[in-house]
Amino acid sequence: MPFKLKRHKAVLQKPIQQYLIEDVGLPISMAQKYIAKNRIYDEFGNNIKNKQKLKTSFVDIAVFEPTTKGLKPIFQNRYFAIFDKPSGLMVHPTSRNTQYCLLDEVRYYLGEKANLAHRIDAGTSGLVLSSIDKHTDTTIKTMFEDRQITKEYIAVVSGKITKNTVINEPIQKATNSLIGVKMETNPQGKQSKTIIKPIFYDYKTDTSKIKIIPITGRQHQIRVHLNSINRTILGDTIYGIDETIADKILTKSISKQTIIKHTKSPRLMLQANRLKFVFDRKTYDIYSKQNLKL
Repeated sequence: MPFKLKRHKAVLQKPIQQYLIEDVGLPISMAQKYIAKNRIYDEFGNNIKNKQKLKTSFVDIAVFEPTTKGLKPIFQNRYFAIFDKPSGLMVHPTSRNTQYCLLDEVRYYLGEKANLAHRIDAGTSGLVLSSIDKHTDTTIKTMFEDRQITKEYIAVVSGKITKNTVINEPIQKATNSLIGVKMETNPQGKQSKTIIKPIFYDYKTDTSKIKIIPITGRQHQIRVHLNSINRTILGDTIYGIDETIADKILTKSISKQTIIKHTKSPRLMLQANRLKFVFDRKTYDIYSKQNLKL
């Protein structure tokens, strides 16, 4: 379990931020971070908010302590590392009850200052770039924002794709949807662009293996754009299936066999396959070592 509660004796009536800095010894930035992320509790488990004064004898701080399952980076230098994430693994904890995620391995192997430079969905396998220190983290995130890092994905989708395709469809949060995280194409959304290139069409299964180059980086962009042309990624539990089924999948009230029946795969058939960029005057061109196949 990555988050563990560390108990400290409280100073009654002292404001929480002042207490964390003066008595616990946290840097100002870390104290502010813990408060903002709701990681400070009284001894009865009640969250302590900013500017609150301490009213109990002890304060509990939820501290991230990484564990490992042996997922080592496939590339590492003194600035950053690249992990080859399996499908089904979240990159970041969603709450302090998250048992294990990629950030565990990042912090375990690279240290407590290491961070994820970007994210991919839990169902997506493949490459995730991680920074080793804060300065590098800021630099790499800026490179992503400025589109200085080329990302290539591969996917298996329903139907036939035999020619290069460019999808220019704005994306926004879905309206009137049962699924809170669902996105949709909409003229009122943010400009989004995805390039699709065919690799292979399997006429026996009526599926296509394709290369995907997202030019922009919207939430669920690849999945939304492919679904907009009726080429849903196999294993997608949100797009291309009935929303009542999607809702049952997300609430874990449906069997794995039923999920496969509706999505045509036991996993999301999408992989972050390549990262190419220049850093410190050197060119890096890294490919995933995983083989995406049904």
